[in-house]
Amino acid sequence: MSGYTPDEKLRVEQLTKLRRQWLKDQELSPREPVVQAKPPGTIAKFWAGFLEPKSLWRLYTYKAYKGSVFTLTRVLIPAWVVHYYVKYHVAKRPYGIVELKPRLFPGDMILETGQVVPGLPESHDHH
Repeated sequence: MSGYTPDEKLRVEQLTKLRRQWLKDQELSPREPVVQAKPPGTIAKFWAGFLEPKSLWRLYTYKAYKGSVFTLTRVLIPAWVVHYYVKYHVAKRPYGIVELKPRLFPGDMILETGQVVPGLPESHDHH
């Protein structure tokens, strides 16, 4: 015996028809969902006005953003790089870059302060 019995065929057809009807019922019409619109609150009103295209606040915010990005990338960072290079690699001041501190001996003069390094105290310890 091969195939479905007439009862099984009827059952499969009924299930198929019910599944198709269920899927069809899941589709929403253009009028659905029916939800009562709530009046927007104060914050929602603010953001709706603020994010409206071509609004005054949006234009000013965008201009301030673009101006700050330009200032940071085209003025401040290059100025800092130039300042750093001039300060530590070009300036001819003494000790601009300290690779090795010069040795100081008693009687030498300190360049920055002009003081003379005092001599070592005499000690009579024989240890």
